[in-house]
Amino acid sequence: EAVAAEWMLEFACSCLCRHFAEQSGAEFWRWKDVAQALINGFSQIPPHQKKTVYICQLLIRIAQGKSLVLQFENDKKISPLESALSFWTLLEKEEIKLAKLHEDIRRLIQIQIVAVHMENRYFKEAAEVLERLFTDSESDKPLRVKLATVIKTKDPHVPLLQSFSYSLLISKVKSYIELFMKENETNFLIQEATKHVAFKGLGATTLQNRPVKVNENDKSDLITKKRFVLSIILLRGCTFLSCVNVKMQNCCHHADYSLFWIYINYLLGLSNLDNVEKNEVSLACSRRRQRWTYKEDLELKSGVKEFGVGNWTKILVHGNFNNRTSVMLKDRWRTLNKMK
Repeated sequence: EAVAAEWMLEFACSCLCRHFAEQSGAEFWRWKDVAQALINGFSQIPPHQKKTVYICQLLIRIAQGKSLVLQFENDKKISPLESALSFWTLLEKEEIKLAKLHEDIRRLIQIQIVAVHMENRYFKEAAEVLERLFTDSESDKPLRVKLATVIKTKDPHVPLLQSFSYSLLISKVKSYIELFMKENETNFLIQEATKHVAFKGLGATTLQNRPVKVNENDKSDLITKKRFVLSIILLRGCTFLSCVNVKMQNCCHHADYSLFWIYINYLLGLSNLDNVEKNEVSLACSRRRQRWTYKEDLELKSGVKEFGVGNWTKILVHGNFNNRTSVMLKDRWRTLNKMK
């Protein structure tokens, strides 16, 4: 269960990073709940996952940084952005090669902590937070003096605050998480999900036209993984169902509801691997022989209108197609254009 929790946390962090970068609000908040439930479930954070936890907590707080009502710390004076700054400090200690980006993001968070208070007309609180933010070091003095002057003006629209805006902060954080995602290898769950997507014809073109061989060792490993994940489903599922049966709406395990279904979906993905060898030949043949219907053409045109030419995977996932691949969609679109 501890191993699975680590897989899930890495996966949740990856989803948070992606949805933060894409500004997918609903998906971001859904994965925020999953990540938070997993983090809260750790009695002690594994050393190799500290950075993952820090990034999750940073993104959650940055995303909600404009609100002064939300509280992440026991001290009610600490705003979401000030809490985010503490996690950014921890991240800075974990790596040293991004010094310039670290400095830029730190400065932007500090400025926006003051800016958010001023936007809400909390000028006294802005002065108090300025005292907490800066030490007496000489390197901090110029920015501290400028912000103190800004607070005295009681004008949240001064050039300094406009030049170091919240949108700029979001942009810089996006740059950071893009680097983080490139440098970190894909974790186990994403590898399995990618295989599953590729087997269903939604993945990379290099896999679509190549038979997938599953040897005896793979099958044995697959059975082991399935049994392991099934045991987690039973553990989490029984816990969740026991909460429902006694109508404990605020049960401490209520967050396991989301994880329960994620584990089930994952198991279903593993189950589909069993049928790869059996179905690959007939699936390939049916794809080759199948004619395009008028309804599918309409789905393709509608998808292109919504997502744009080239986003074949998105169009495929959101459309109602009969056993097609993204390559097939691309070829059919080329054909339709020629027909025009």
